Amino acid sequence: MRVPLRVAGFAWVTGWIVGGLLLAWLALAAMGVDLSGDQDLTIPQLSVSAVAQWTAFGAVLFVVSRQFGTGEPLVDYAVAFRPIDLLAVPAGVIAQVAALPVLYWPLQQLWPDTFSQEALEERARDLADSASGGAVVLLVLVVAIGAPIFEELVYRGLLQRSLVDTIGRWPGLVAASLWFAAIHLAPVELPGLFMAGMVFGGAMHLTGRLGPAMLAHFGFNAAGLAIAFS
Repeated sequence: MRVPLRVAGFAWVTGWIVGGLLLAWLALAAMGVDLSGDQDLTIPQLSVSAVAQWTAFGAVLFVVSRQFGTGEPLVDYAVAFRPIDLLAVPAGVIAQVAALPVLYWPLQQLWPDTFSQEALEERARDLADSASGGAVVLLVLVVAIGAPIFEELVYRGLLQRSLVDTIGRWPGLVAASLWFAAIHLAPVELPGLFMAGMVFGGAMHLTGRLGPAMLAHFGFNAAGLAIAFS
């Protein structure tokens, strides 16, 4: 499937606004969340917000597939798996536990307060500390299962492929990784998320399948959760 970049970009904006803002806002308001305050969301509330955004993105991806592809999203977004793709799981784990510390070491020497270990782990630790009982299962499902599926469909299956077709293989990979990192709205995590995006995007680039990217993303996020819960 060849989706023009302007269409892919518009599809992303539509999914992000409808899901991340409108549907998530309505769902959280229905749950009684005070959206005018600065209160931290609970794990169930965060999960509802994530599902709202994924629902919007799923609808957008389906429409793009119907209008510009075969009408079969699994084909159009290269969602395929082979047994060898399981090697992407340890690759994602290694990126989390080994590559990230190497990446951040020079940054921590130059800006020790900004890139302290506490600052890097703050968001994950806060989630882990607030999770107990069934919320732990819910957190794992959202972070380790849902996010790798839907984020890879959007940022690699749709955006990276459109960017590569428009500006070339390596510029497209870099641009998609930057897009993926920036939208998480966590400046201290930007270098690590960019590196992760390059790993996930590289897995798709090497195989032509989205399966390895999803599995690498799963390994990366699962390892991050394990560190946070330790």
